[in-house]
Amino acid sequence: MLFWFIKEGEGGLLYTLPGGVDLVTEPPELKQSREGRMSKVALIVTDMVNDFLDPRGALYVGPAGRSIIPFVVDKIEETRAAGGVVIFVCDAHAPDDREFAHFKPHAVQGSWGSQIIPEISRLPGDYREDKTRYSALHKTGLVDILRREGVSHTDLVGVCTSICIMFTAVNLLDLEFPCRVYREGVADFDLEAHLFALKHMRMLGVEVI
Repeated sequence: MLFWFIKEGEGGLLYTLPGGVDLVTEPPELKQSREGRMSKVALIVTDMVNDFLDPRGALYVGPAGRSIIPFVVDKIEETRAAGGVVIFVCDAHAPDDREFAHFKPHAVQGSWGSQIIPEISRLPGDYREDKTRYSALHKTGLVDILRREGVSHTDLVGVCTSICIMFTAVNLLDLEFPCRVYREGVADFDLEAHLFALKHMRMLGVEVI
């Protein structure tokens, strides 16, 4: 026999099998809704700021960096439309940051160089997390945002592939957040380093597509 049941405001199907055993199933639309809630995606947009992407910037990535902007813009719009979370993680260093012993001063907090490039719009509901180290998880609120938003998967785009993208991706895996990196959405100062990072991340379990 076949019956509808209502439980805690949700409908489903109750099958009575031979022998009196009941089998409960949920309608496809409820299953799809539940699975959608369980698979929320966060797009982590990394260092798409003036000092890396503008030719006047202190650490301009070059044409490779400029070339990914349309793809990044499209992924941001797709993520919003699908109900995902867009999180901008951006370098915002103190003027005397120790990183400047290795790289020329860049993306100083509050400066033009640390601002998101004008081609990309940050909308209400998007997040921005400032960072001072290669990994976007180091002393930031990123993990708290992911957990609060119920994120189960993360996508990464931005610069630079062999530095902040790679360190962030591996740290996300360490914290049990599956991570996907888009080839078309990442760039680097150095093509050889870029290709190595993509290969290395894939070896470590990052999905590189």
